This record gives sequence, C-alpha cells and structure tokens, in this order.
Amino acid sequence: MPILSIITAVSNGLAMNKIFLESLKKYTLNSYELIIIDNNSSDGTREYFQNNNAIVIKNNANYSYPYCQNQGIEVATGKYFVFLNNDVIVCPSWDDILINHSINFDLDILCAADNGQTGNKLLDRKFQKRWKRIKYSLYAIGKISRLSLWLMHQLMYGNWNKFCDQWNEKYKGEICEGLVGANIMMTQKGLNTVGWWDERIQAADFDLIYRIQERISLFNDIKPCCIIKSCFIHHYSRMTLKYCQKPAPFEDQSNLISLDAKWKNKKTSLIKEYSHYK
Repeated sequence: MPILSIITAVSNGLAMNKIFLESLKKYTLNSYELIIIDNNSSDGTREYFQNNNAIVIKNNANYSYPYCQNQGIEVATGKYFVFLNNDVIVCPSWDDILINHSINFDLDILCAADNGQTGNKLLDRKFQKRWKRIKYSLYAIGKISRLSLWLMHQLMYGNWNKFCDQWNEKYKGEICEGLVGANIMMTQKGLNTVGWWDERIQAADFDLIYRIQERISLFNDIKPCCIIKSCFIHHYSRMTLKYCQKPAPFEDQSNLISLDAKWKNKKTSLIKEYSHYK
C-alpha cells in the first residue's frame, strides 16, 4: 500500500503536466500512487500519464473540481490523501516535511506554503508582485511551452534546491492557521471527520474552510487546517487559459450552487471570521 495517494484533475495542458510529474518524481521521498482524473484531454495528456504509470480515470467530459476529487478518493489506497493542482512544482522532500508536521502537531488537514500564501502578508505581496512581473513579461513571447514555464520558474527562484533549503531552514517548525487550495493533505481521520468534497461547490477550498470550522464549533474533534511554512511549493496560478485551450463547460454544471447559497445562514452563527493567518 502506498503512503500517499496524490489526486489531480487535468484537462489538457500537456506542457504543465510534464513539469508537474517531473517534480513529483524528483522530489517525492515516500511511495505514492498518482491518480489522474482526466477531463477528456485532447492534447496527449491522458496518454502521457498512462505511459508514466499513473492511475488514469477517463472522463468523457469536463467535470467540476469536487466531483473529480471524489472520483480519486474512490480508488485511493494510500495512508495520506494529497489533493494537488497540476500547475505546481513541489520542493525537495515536500512529502516528508508535511507528514512529519502532521505527526508532530497532530494535524489531520494541512498544506504547504506557496508563492501566494506563505503565512506572512507582506511576503505574500512581494512574491505576488515578482511573479506577475515575470509571467506577464514572458506572455509576450507567445504560446506558453514547457521551456518557457521552466524559465519562469528559474527567473523566480534561481536555484530551486538552494532556495528550498534556505526557506526550510528559515521557517523550520513554524506553522500558521490557513489553507492553500492548490495543495491539501489529509489523513484518513481528517477525511472521515470532515467528509468528502461537496460536489455542489466548485469553490471547494473555501467550502472546506467552512466545513472544518463548523466541525470545530459543533464537535471540536479536529484542529484547523494549517500552513506548514517550511514546506514551499511553487504555484503557477491562473495560467490555464495561457497554456491550453479553453476548457469545456462543466458537465455537472446544473448540480453546482454558490458558496453563499450553502453557507449564508450559517456563517455568523457557526463559522468564526477566518483568516489565512493567526
């Protein structure tokens, strides 16, 4: 049985998918199964993951995020569930860092920091400003390719291993309350306690925040989700339309409701004001 079940939904974006898998192979220490939910890709993405020993769930249309994550959970066999976007690059030993913090701090739902959410608002703005400057300057060259994606990453961080080593050393042992939607790890207990993803809510990360806070308010049997500050993952963030064709409308669109429609009557009574930082 693998230690990790990594669940990722994709719809085209072959260049990004190659970078994503390359970083997983290079930097993941523990045994893992990669479960890809492919939403009818037409650019070779499905075949690429099949040829690289991923478990590929083949959808014949484009489905919403929570629907896809639940498809992955159904076949997952790992001890830890990791919900990763495909537009991320993980850091060296990312999985060990998260697992160790899960054990040491008794956390059942946790995330790595990324270049949009580090646990420090001033640093977040600095990263976001730098990243926008780099990516928008490279947009001008035309079609986004695997090479240009790697170039963006290198311009952002320089030597990735060195950056991650220094970052880990600086923030070792630090955590803060918050959630980073592009990467979420759950233990079996965490998933069983808060439940599977609500397939009605496309804004699934915000819905998860509210569900955790509701659970704490009612039963106090789980801790808030925390950002592990020493584990840093790069997130390309909102680049989908730049590197692949416009995705088709969700096949399950009629099932989706807004976040407010679900929570508007509960926010003030059950959900405390939530910040990404304490």
